[in-house]
Amino acid sequence: MKRAISMCLLSFVGVALCFSPSLAAEAKKIVFASEIVDVIGPSNKMIGPVESGGIIVATPEAACYGPMITPEVRSGHTQTIPVAVEGAVVGDAIAIKIKKVKVLAKATASGTETAIKGRFLGDPFVAKQCPKCGKVNPPTKLEGVGADAIRCKHCGTPCNPFKVTNGYTLLFDEDRSIGVTVPKSVTEEIAKQAYDYAAVPSKGLCYPVTLLSLADMPAGIIARVRPMIGNLGTIPAIDMPSSHNSGDFGCFLVGAPHDMAITKEALSKRTDGHMDIDNVREGAIVIAPVKVAGGGIVTGDVHAMQGDGEISGHTTDVSAEVTLEVEVIKGLNLDGPILLPNKEDLPFLANLYTEDQVNKAEAIGEKLGFAIQKDLLPIQMTGSGANLNEAVACGVNRMAELLDITPEAVKNWVTMTGGVEIGRLPGFVTVTMMVPTAKLEQLGIAHLVKEQYGL
Repeated sequence: MKRAISMCLLSFVGVALCFSPSLAAEAKKIVFASEIVDVIGPSNKMIGPVESGGIIVATPEAACYGPMITPEVRSGHTQTIPVAVEGAVVGDAIAIKIKKVKVLAKATASGTETAIKGRFLGDPFVAKQCPKCGKVNPPTKLEGVGADAIRCKHCGTPCNPFKVTNGYTLLFDEDRSIGVTVPKSVTEEIAKQAYDYAAVPSKGLCYPVTLLSLADMPAGIIARVRPMIGNLGTIPAIDMPSSHNSGDFGCFLVGAPHDMAITKEALSKRTDGHMDIDNVREGAIVIAPVKVAGGGIVTGDVHAMQGDGEISGHTTDVSAEVTLEVEVIKGLNLDGPILLPNKEDLPFLANLYTEDQVNKAEAIGEKLGFAIQKDLLPIQMTGSGANLNEAVACGVNRMAELLDITPEAVKNWVTMTGGVEIGRLPGFVTVTMMVPTAKLEQLGIAHLVKEQYGL
């Protein structure tokens, strides 16, 4: 039934309009985002606006290894073009409900890597450089398959800035529920049809990683597909590579020798959309800060699966169709995103209290003459920084500011009623705790939390 309603809505949608926050464009119920960008910020063109309560259907390309091996791209990620949300002004927040994540790719590849000396200027994700002619972010061409297939158009020199130290190619079953690593003989055939297997969208900017024919891992390893979105949120208040819109990767821009360099103070203008948290998946809600008029909803870096920490540095990037529902939350002045994960993804200590647990607690209170704080609901605050310690401190301080309590109190609440979980190394975490419902009502997000947890 939901699918039928969705298809009915789609049939009424026209072409999305270019948006300028200064123009009173008519808001749309549904906006399609198919164009791809690498750098995000105030200089972006936005499409839309989509109305609060409306739908965004985005079709990002596989957006991690592809951008890394495409020298023209000035980021370690690409994302879909920003979509403005009607009524969103600086100081508001936008709740992004992930309604669907559909994997389109038939295969992907990934692995660990090292940057190749002489093929980048300061940052191999941002300023790729031809080792012969020296051009930064040179236009390139393909000659065959494999690591040396990507060549500078000016001088013909291989200029992929990364060497894969241990890689694999994953082939999906027909319904994209399971992936299996394949042997070299199969990766070679996939590489010859790399664009088809990767389902590169028509407006994609990047070479598919499947053309590298990676096969260092044993064949036949089974991986469960559980799609998640590595990069989702709003655009920052300063132009930056979409992959560096976080406190850990953003550090590499501070004082960098290339033209995307920023100051340490400017890093606070980020929105932390590059989270790589595996709980950011179908059914979850991300509440993102608005730091540019209209917000600018972007999405990309969809993964077929990811273990906590993304310890290899990368995972199974795939092209996808992502359906999002958005809602403006007025006056919720956030520094970084709040996450409301699916109930089953909450830390054990942050699960809703059972009737038996409440009864036992109330018995203690009645015996000793004090009331029990039982009207509590869980939220996750994100935190990022140059390392995990800084990321945790960031998340704790953001939670303290949101709830108007001390960081020390947050630490105690988190220890008793939540936990800290690693999204990505080197420095992105979630800080989870139970929060009084009355405070969530005051912040204007209690309805979202109640809806998320079936209350």
